[in-house]
Amino acid sequence: MTFSVAIDGPSGAGKSTIARAVARRTGALYLDTGAMYRAVGLYALERGVDPADAEKVAALAPDADVKVGYEAGLQRVYLGGRDVSEEIRRPEVSAAASKVSAVPEVRVRMVEMQRAIAKGHSVVMDGRDIGTCVLPDATLKVFLVAAPAVRAARRFRELRSVGAPDTYLEVLEAILKRDRDDSTRAASPLRKAEDAVEVDASDLTADEAVREVLKLLSGRIGPVAPEGGEAR
Repeated sequence: MTFSVAIDGPSGAGKSTIARAVARRTGALYLDTGAMYRAVGLYALERGVDPADAEKVAALAPDADVKVGYEAGLQRVYLGGRDVSEEIRRPEVSAAASKVSAVPEVRVRMVEMQRAIAKGHSVVMDGRDIGTCVLPDATLKVFLVAAPAVRAARRFRELRSVGAPDTYLEVLEAILKRDRDDSTRAASPLRKAEDAVEVDASDLTADEAVREVLKLLSGRIGPVAPEGGEAR
């Protein structure tokens, strides 16, 4: 049988890491929907369009050639045929993604693509509105949270590992601003679906959080993964 897992939550909670591991452990397809919005944000920046200018973003959205592919089981994101999987992780692209994702025309296009990818497959998706909009009938909906300070510390370590100059306080402020933007936007705001299970990952390792999600999924459809293995 096919199944679907929707993992929503604020920026930096660990959604992508956990979703990837759950997909790997269950043999499901993994889709990082946030990466698709990041690609549109990058497209706007590269064309000198202010991501906050909804009218201009809506106009360029149809021309943003965003594709998702998989190499050795890992998701790659392409923009106009160019692999931008690493570029879209830059802080300025993250900020742009939050803005362009609030534009209804962008969301409609991305949601159509996401549903098409999910059709006929067991799938694990993470994002901001998967359980409330993209996959409202998901087998399991998880709302993953973590304290802002914990999320900022994780993100700061990631940025420092690649030589980014951002300070911890700058990263924390960016996290808090992203939370405000995502929760108050008019188009599909970040919110917990009524039937979602909240998982607080503040004090959990990635593997502990993965095991919690697998346990929840097993409760819905029976055993889904072998014991052992760690999240990466």
